[in-house]
Amino acid sequence: MSEQKLAATTRTDFGKGAARKARAAGKIPAVIYGHGADVLHILLPARETTLAVRTPNALLDIDVDGEGHLALAKDIQRDPIKQIIEHIDLLTVRKGEKVEVEVNVHVEGELAPGSFVFNQEANTVLVSADATNLPETITVSIEGRTAGEHIFAKDLGLPAGVELLLDPETMVINISESTVQDLGAGEEEAAPAASEEA
Repeated sequence: MSEQKLAATTRTDFGKGAARKARAAGKIPAVIYGHGADVLHILLPARETTLAVRTPNALLDIDVDGEGHLALAKDIQRDPIKQIIEHIDLLTVRKGEKVEVEVNVHVEGELAPGSFVFNQEANTVLVSADATNLPETITVSIEGRTAGEHIFAKDLGLPAGVELLLDPETMVINISESTVQDLGAGEEEAAPAASEEA
């Protein structure tokens, strides 16, 4: 995964009023922490940062007043209505360092012909990987599968260097017969009863 470069400035004003003022100026308040260093309070450019963190587990190369920091977004707080980013917690990482992250599971392929459906029991899986080479997604194929088949965490094809931290027996995909409820008959029976009362 390529690094997303962002230019930040040190944040000197704090409090809700200062945060609102920063967001109005197109900045996102954030903190960088980790490796025993002092917490660094910064302001990030809103537009560029919002685009950068759309990629799951994006590695951010942040320039803070000329000093470089590699970091991962660990917590993104959004306005519940506008969905704009209000604050980001960033974890400092180093090249070659292993980190634990949740990775989205992407399902592809078509089930075998018939009345089959799949339920995705786990949308993400916890893995350990090099901070500079984190997978965006883990793809699992349901091609040709039928009812009664299951795909467990241990069945996932993980990229080289990625280690599963989830219980290997955790069910990820469950394939079953589709159940169709026919409610039409009940509605037809109810209609004459209503007309008799009238």
